[in-house]
Amino acid sequence: MLRIVVLDNPRMAQAFIDYMASRGIELMLAPEPGGQYAIWLTDPQHQVEIEAEWQRFSDHPEDPKYLAASWQMVSRHPQPKFNYHSPSLLAQIRAQAGPVCLTVLGVTLVIYCLWLLGWQRPLFQALHFPLMQGDGWQLWRYVSHSLLHFSILHLVFNCLWWWILGGRLEKHSGSLKLLEVFLLSALISGLAQYWVNGPNFGGLSGVVYALMGYLWWLGWLAPSRGLSLPNGIVVLMLIWLILGFTNIMGIQVANMAHLFGLITGCVLGFVDARLRHPANS
Repeated sequence: MLRIVVLDNPRMAQAFIDYMASRGIELMLAPEPGGQYAIWLTDPQHQVEIEAEWQRFSDHPEDPKYLAASWQMVSRHPQPKFNYHSPSLLAQIRAQAGPVCLTVLGVTLVIYCLWLLGWQRPLFQALHFPLMQGDGWQLWRYVSHSLLHFSILHLVFNCLWWWILGGRLEKHSGSLKLLEVFLLSALISGLAQYWVNGPNFGGLSGVVYALMGYLWWLGWLAPSRGLSLPNGIVVLMLIWLILGFTNIMGIQVANMAHLFGLITGCVLGFVDARLRHPANS
């Protein structure tokens, strides 16, 4: 299943679905939050054809061939054509993320399941940030600490934002860009947190703040790239960052990982906006 487009006019969507059905390509209409509707492609091998035809349709939806297709489909199938069966949760997760996002998400969930099964000590010993006592050469440790989570709230918060922000970046700019942000932010946020508080930390929070900073600054400095964040999300996450330094929440927070993750993302966003050409140009 592949989500093609989201729009707020189900009749317009159905006209396109009818037209593609007349050409032997099956599409599905499903409701989305906020009164919108998504067109889903059941067979991804037709993706290029569908996207090209959608562009032509959106430019000229009044073209007689689309109306003719709708009448043709109605004559064949007198029953109502609107099909509002929602795709599965797994299909929706996959539709809004790429391989890097999904791989990190899957590995993080597996590690947490093993953590719950009593493997806390061996997992932490294998994945924590290096102690710089002979384990500094174990390069995976500079990144693997971000895959460790110590509570369900910690896990859900980080994985949700990783999927939302990381999936959005990967879908727009490709897997290599997300991998770049992930590796650099995990390294730099981990170094900062270790320098101040030692190796007893873990989680994707530093990476999540890097993604927030990247999308924020790229959207601010280069809005034509088509990547941005709503101001409400930026304000919410900045408030959460500040609250972490006040200890008002009464829990241990990897504040330096959050702060330096954010700085890393902002710097990468600045570099891409001002010094690099768009990957798709």
